[in-house]
Amino acid sequence: MTDAAVLNATARVRQLIDLTDRLTARLVEEAAAFESHRPQDVAATLAATQDLANAYRRESARVKADPASIAPAPLAERNALIKATETFEGILTRHSRAIEAARVVSEGLVRTIAEEVAGQRVSPSAYGASGRANAGDSRAVTFNRMA
Repeated sequence: MTDAAVLNATARVRQLIDLTDRLTARLVEEAAAFESHRPQDVAATLAATQDLANAYRRESARVKADPASIAPAPLAERNALIKATETFEGILTRHSRAIEAARVVSEGLVRTIAEEVAGQRVSPSAYGASGRANAGDSRAVTFNRMA
């Protein structure tokens, strides 16, 4: 194996480790924001997180399609990549749970508000004492059970 192949594979592995660590750190911050009931804190960095996630997906797919591209890297470097990936997968699970909890809370709030609005509406009666139809509530509320 040539020195150039080892250097290229090592550089590739280190880049993957760096990308994985940056995405993991971003997801830790987002999970903490969701867990502290501050999802609005995530909005400012959402595009950057999506860019990192897309880059991670692309690079992971390349390595999966061609595992020989990183095979010449030293074992210690490849093990560091495995460890970074395991850490990432752990925080991904935490992040997923935090997002699901925020979704459930948001849907519950919307449902409660919709029920409150519907409960405050006057029950329609078809006709008044004059024989004319009573004016109904012209406000409309649409409730979709999916957030």
